[in-house]
Amino acid sequence: MFTISELNIFPIKSLGGYTVDSAEVTKKGFKYDRRWMIVDDQYKFLTQREFPVMALLVATIKNETMHVQHKNDPLSTLQVPLIPEQPIFKQVDIWSDNCKAQWVSKLADEWFSGMLKKNCHLVYMPDTTRRRVDGRYAFNKETTTFSDGYPYLIVGQESLKDLNTRLTEPLPMERFRPSIVFTGGVPYQEDSFKNLSIASIEFTGVKNCGRCMITTINQQTLQTGKEPLKTLATYRFKNNKIYFGRYLLNRGIGFIRKGEQLALH
Repeated sequence: MFTISELNIFPIKSLGGYTVDSAEVTKKGFKYDRRWMIVDDQYKFLTQREFPVMALLVATIKNETMHVQHKNDPLSTLQVPLIPEQPIFKQVDIWSDNCKAQWVSKLADEWFSGMLKKNCHLVYMPDTTRRRVDGRYAFNKETTTFSDGYPYLIVGQESLKDLNTRLTEPLPMERFRPSIVFTGGVPYQEDSFKNLSIASIEFTGVKNCGRCMITTINQQTLQTGKEPLKTLATYRFKNNKIYFGRYLLNRGIGFIRKGEQLALH
């Protein structure tokens, strides 16, 4: 038996997110998940890879407003309306994709530029933007938001538990930024997930997730090291990538909740 134990939403790409008891499954991913992104003056996306301080900035949705707060400075906050007020659009670059985004505000730009110590801009993905997932794995021209490429990432709690038995210091699940976490089964069972459902919503496992150096950044202290990639590489290395977790596409929409069962088909 598999049980959903954690649901996570990350409103702004590469910033901290928040855990919810229920999440709305949409055609692009969880509602509000990675609908915003920080870009430089060339409108290319920025991440913790270059700016680890982004890990200390946490975005949450409250009362129809997005709130961003610094973990170590509660007085450093920003509030952003869910829909930008100005109809100003820019073409932004994220990995190999170029897509239309909406500029948020001067206030947001100034706040993030101060936090990152770099001139940057906050942009939003409007509903009209269709950023397709890799056609080699799509089955119905699925789209995603500003995620790394797919709308959902699932990780089994048993997989993390197994990894932590191999590490000197155990790591929390937040290092891997999953959308969905489940309990039950055996370590890395999600690798083989193909067709599954949660609360009658069908998902398809399409590709295992190759991990990057963001997993080596302590999300509280910003200290970096070699783990968990060094250890994962000893037994999870294939095709020049280190795998942990699996990407999903969804066939339906609706709500899923913590505590619900995950069924394989």
